[in-house]
Amino acid sequence: MNVKDVKILLKKYGIRPLKSLGQNFLVNERVFDRIIRAAELSSNDIVLEIGPGIGNLTLRLGERVKKVIAIEKDKKMCEVLKNVLENQNVNNIKIINQDALKLDFNQYIQKSYKLIANLPYYITSPVIRKFLELKKPPESMILMVQKEVAQRICAKPSKMSLLAVSVQFYAKPKIISYISKKSFWPRPKVDSAIIKIIPFKLSWSKRDTEKFFEIVKAGFSHPRKQLINNLSKGLNLEKQKIEKWLLQNKVRPEQRAETLSVEYWQKLTKTHSKI
Repeated sequence: MNVKDVKILLKKYGIRPLKSLGQNFLVNERVFDRIIRAAELSSNDIVLEIGPGIGNLTLRLGERVKKVIAIEKDKKMCEVLKNVLENQNVNNIKIINQDALKLDFNQYIQKSYKLIANLPYYITSPVIRKFLELKKPPESMILMVQKEVAQRICAKPSKMSLLAVSVQFYAKPKIISYISKKSFWPRPKVDSAIIKIIPFKLSWSKRDTEKFFEIVKAGFSHPRKQLINNLSKGLNLEKQKIEKWLLQNKVRPEQRAETLSVEYWQKLTKTHSKI
């Protein structure tokens, strides 16, 4: 659907896009194609789609995969989507009117699946974290997010953040392409990006994972301060011990958290018990 079609459809149901839910509808055909190519879909795939809206992408997914499970928080939008699907005579798409952040996905995803979502800013980090921490994470995640958020997620040392470390601990993120704000209606204030996240098969125990994030959060507690100060205060350890620990792992005490790769945080975690 183009902008005109979207407006006509929403007017028919007496609906206006809700800013509070980040409802900016994608209306650029070429972007739909990019998302589908990035997902590398097959006829046996199960796709979990968050925020299907009026089904512009949902219908295209349904044509290519075995099953689509569409999670939509807005009740009115669910009614629109159901009618759109009925008119298209589609029967492999299941619509669930729920908040993705509160839904227990284990009842829907016993098998391998792929996640595709157009995420508003305020739920981007929580959604990514929720799925990466599941016992059965997606095979892949194709996400439309704000351009700046995508760049933060995929950052390299010298520009790392708590978000970057958190995602890169669990998975390999990659920016597929940048998308102009002109590709949406209503037009958002910023450009977006398509990112692809491939989860790792982690061998870390729950206890070690918790320790990893305890150390990382302490390191980033004051991003502009030196690691020795942040870790000493955050982990409640003497600076002398922190300095020795850092140097043993080839990390300079005066470095900032943003300069460390995930691998260095992992080394620090594995040697923490020897402080």
